[in-house]
Amino acid sequence: MIDKIKVAGVQMNPLLMEKEKNLTRIVERTKEAAKGGATLIVFPECALTGYVYLSREEAIPFAETIPGPATEMVEAICRESQVYVIFGLLEKAGEKFYNSAAFLGPSGLIGIHRKVHLPDFAVDAFVDQSKDPFRVFETPIGNIGMMICYDNAFPESARILSLKGADIVVVSTNWPQGREMMSKLVPPVRAFENGVNLVAVDRVGMERGWKFLGVSKVVDPIGDVLVEASSEKEEIIFAELSLSQARKKDVTITKSESSAICKLDRFENRRPDLYGEITK
Repeated sequence: MIDKIKVAGVQMNPLLMEKEKNLTRIVERTKEAAKGGATLIVFPECALTGYVYLSREEAIPFAETIPGPATEMVEAICRESQVYVIFGLLEKAGEKFYNSAAFLGPSGLIGIHRKVHLPDFAVDAFVDQSKDPFRVFETPIGNIGMMICYDNAFPESARILSLKGADIVVVSTNWPQGREMMSKLVPPVRAFENGVNLVAVDRVGMERGWKFLGVSKVVDPIGDVLVEASSEKEEIIFAELSLSQARKKDVTITKSESSAICKLDRFENRRPDLYGEITK
């Protein structure tokens, strides 16, 4: 089983209602990241469609099924380059309409995450709320869990993915200006408290008067930010992640001048028998 994988976060400026242009750029950036040695390539929330829609009626024409034209094109690049890609889009599923992330690899569609927690903002005010459980997808490059933006504000989201065995938690996001603490503090905390690798990829640019923060980042299981993007420009960030580090949940701390040992294990030391009120 592999241990080290190279991930890429593609920080881009999706164009509202410009699916063809955005898809072309997703394909181009995927090829570029693959040439840079990345195996897992992550794009922002709504990378295909843009995000700041003013009504359900305005947004629905830009939604696609999964599988659909966009995922099939990205799948072809995954097969050609032998990489795995996660990107955000608006999804039409029967009569339902979701803010989703598609996970694709060389063998095709691996999974879908539909946004669970919906703020009253932009297209999230009009999409349907997912009732699907959080899932971890077992792949040749590790066990991958997904969240979309506001999902990461709730510690239960990353915790359940970690309890299900995630080595890497991917957060495709659109952090708007005014949410600086969310982008700065929460990703390292989620990684640290769960002992998991976390890849948070945001967008940049302006959309209908809203400025987005950028600062995409990759965080290791001890909460160290391995790489961080700028706040203004489109760019690709790369980092190497250890799967074995995420699977080792216990920590032993010793003092060289004594025999004292401090052992910590955030999973074994949990007390779920006392957490019942959290579901109320």
